[in-house]
Amino acid sequence: MTNNLSVVINSDAQQVWTMLREPAKVAQWHGWEDDDLAAEIEAIYFSPNVVESADHTSVVVNDGDIFTLKPVPAGTEVSVTRAAVDHNSEWAAWDEDITQGWLTFLHQLRFALERHPNGTRRTLFFSVPGTEGSAIDKLGVGDVPAAGEEYALTLATGEEISGKVWFRSNHQVGLTVHSYAEHGDGLLIVADQTFIPDLRPHGGSLAIVSTYGLGAHQLKTVRDYWDTWRAENYPTSDPLH
Repeated sequence: MTNNLSVVINSDAQQVWTMLREPAKVAQWHGWEDDDLAAEIEAIYFSPNVVESADHTSVVVNDGDIFTLKPVPAGTEVSVTRAAVDHNSEWAAWDEDITQGWLTFLHQLRFALERHPNGTRRTLFFSVPGTEGSAIDKLGVGDVPAAGEEYALTLATGEEISGKVWFRSNHQVGLTVHSYAEHGDGLLIVADQTFIPDLRPHGGSLAIVSTYGLGAHQLKTVRDYWDTWRAENYPTSDPLH
């Protein structure tokens, strides 16, 4: 398994470009719902430092990382090329975290375009300290099949879930989940975070649950499963948001 920052999306380049260049569309795949999401999107994708190519095949985002779109037989290959890192900068320690974040968001971009191009997601998110163990291991998702294969399992949260393995990498597992959407699937990504000296000496984990079309009661049920499990397994962590 590798952490290649590239995905092939079953959509044409124009659709992908729209998903990258309209703030409301970016909000359907970048990160997770948060009070600061709109400001984060503006800073990364729409600041004065952002440079779009005239032919709509690349965009240099605010930190210098480059999105590149390339038509391929299966659709559009979308790649992120990381900017060179100044190892004396305040961001150097977070470089691997940023790489892992782009991997997550690329797969969320692909999912949004292929499964819910006009849908509105509702997300649940948590991050937990590494001192209390890997969330991938504790949830029981570390032994799922290869990407593209079907799976069915009972999460440690108590939920019975099924779908397909969306992707696997060295530190992340992505699963489509039938019960996380009224029509089609939702998406679960669980990631184990890297060790950062002085900042995160024991690593950590995070999970992003993307749901579509669930009613308030259904969404609360999912939230309760996850937050109860989080509180029992990571008592020092913050509640879901």
